[in-house]
Amino acid sequence: MPHIGTSDLTVFPLALGGNVFGWTADEQTSHRVLDAYAGAGGDFVDTADVYSAWAPGNEGGESERVIGSWLRASGKRDDVVIATKVSQHPRFSGLSAENVAAAARASLERLGSDRIDLYYAHFDDESTPLEETVRAFDQLVREGLVRYTAISNYSRDRAEEWIRIAKDNGLALPVAIQPHYNLVTREPYESDIAPLAAAEGLGVVPYFSLAAGFLTGKYRTKDDFAGKDREGQVSGYFSDEGLAVVDALSTIAEAHGVEVATVALAWLQAQPDVVAPIASARNTEQLPALLASAELELTPEELRTLSDVSAKVPAAA
Repeated sequence: MPHIGTSDLTVFPLALGGNVFGWTADEQTSHRVLDAYAGAGGDFVDTADVYSAWAPGNEGGESERVIGSWLRASGKRDDVVIATKVSQHPRFSGLSAENVAAAARASLERLGSDRIDLYYAHFDDESTPLEETVRAFDQLVREGLVRYTAISNYSRDRAEEWIRIAKDNGLALPVAIQPHYNLVTREPYESDIAPLAAAEGLGVVPYFSLAAGFLTGKYRTKDDFAGKDREGQVSGYFSDEGLAVVDALSTIAEAHGVEVATVALAWLQAQPDVVAPIASARNTEQLPALLASAELELTPEELRTLSDVSAKVPAAA
């Protein structure tokens, strides 16, 4: 079980994404997914306070509430690592000290927990002095409300500045970073963030690990996603070079007798400093392919084949 960066948190090598809970998965279905994930040894659940404010009728916090109700029903709070994020909730926007403190407490209430294991700054807030934000996160650690801090969607320069401020002032250092990273989106992560993660001992927890479903192999033509929920996201990955990646994944998946998604996640898990890619399941049927990645060990040749073909994707140039 890998450690998250320099922390003492050890986790299953696949994080379960909570973005679908309370959105495309209702509470009952979400509980079944969480039960199945935990039953297979999973113990790392990733959410954010904003999930899923974008859905009609939602206000944000739906995912945390669903996870909270599952934690109460299952009694598994001490068995799982809960990661959540701040800055995007409609009522808790930005990273001012006052907002971070209020948002964290609101998240804890929804989760029904006395602590957040891993708390991310979701998106950079350049309107707030970075030192104010770093001190606010440190204060939550000092109060015992947050065990470890982390950053998501930060540029290398801003991430380095966060770390410098923390070191210079003896404040809590981030232990993880969450970038957009997958076989069809390797930059800017590999050039900018990966060297920083290696130098500072940050655990890497990639999101969009399956490229909005593109790397499951279910979108082979534009007709496969036209007019669907994820059309806007998938269309950005859809190219001849992207399809060549899916073809390579399919060949390797067939050789191992596993799903295409399993291979895509296993490639990510094999990359330096990657702790656990995040993947979501809106029903229990989608879960086995994700979980199988924890057991699949790709050969050096298979890893090289995937790296080579994915290097030709425009987004990875």
